[in-house]
Amino acid sequence: MLPIEPPAKALIDGRSDFTAAVRTALSEAARERARELCFVDADFDAWPLDDGAVLSALAAWARLPKRRLLVIAGRFDDMPRRFPQFTAWRRTWAHLIECRATDVEASQIPTLLLAGPHSLQLADRLQWRGHWLADDSEISAWREVVDALVQRSEVDFPANTLGL
Repeated sequence: MLPIEPPAKALIDGRSDFTAAVRTALSEAARERARELCFVDADFDAWPLDDGAVLSALAAWARLPKRRLLVIAGRFDDMPRRFPQFTAWRRTWAHLIECRATDVEASQIPTLLLAGPHSLQLADRLQWRGHWLADDSEISAWREVVDALVQRSEVDFPANTLGL
C-alpha cells in the first residue's frame, strides 16, 4: 500500500475532514513508525478519540517499541465521560502516555496533532477549518509552542484513580 501523502497545505474544511485527517495522521504515524505523537487542545471536545479507526491506529502505533504520546489540555475533567473507549485505551498504554494540564487560557491553546510529516492544525474550531502542516519549519515552530505549554503545565488525567 502506498503512503497517503497530504498535499502541501491541504485544507481541512468541516468536521468530517478533521476526523478523516486525524485518522490519516495516526495511520501514517503507525505505518511510518513515528516515535512520538503530540495531541494539544483546550478540552478535546472536537476530537474523534472514541472513533474505532482512531483507536485502531493508536493501538497499532502503541505496539511499536519506545513510543511516546504527549497529551496537553487545559482540562481533562470530561474526558472519561466523553471518551470512555479512549480512557480505557489510555489505561492499557499508560506507560507511554503523558497527560498534562496547562494553566494557559483556553483560547490560547492551539488544536494540534503533531505526528512528524503528518501533522495538522485546526485553526478555527467553530468552523472546523485547519490545514496539514506543510514543512519541517512549520512543525518545528509548533513544537516550540508545545514546549512552552509543557513548561506551564503539570501532570494530570491519571490512568488509574485510587480510592478507598
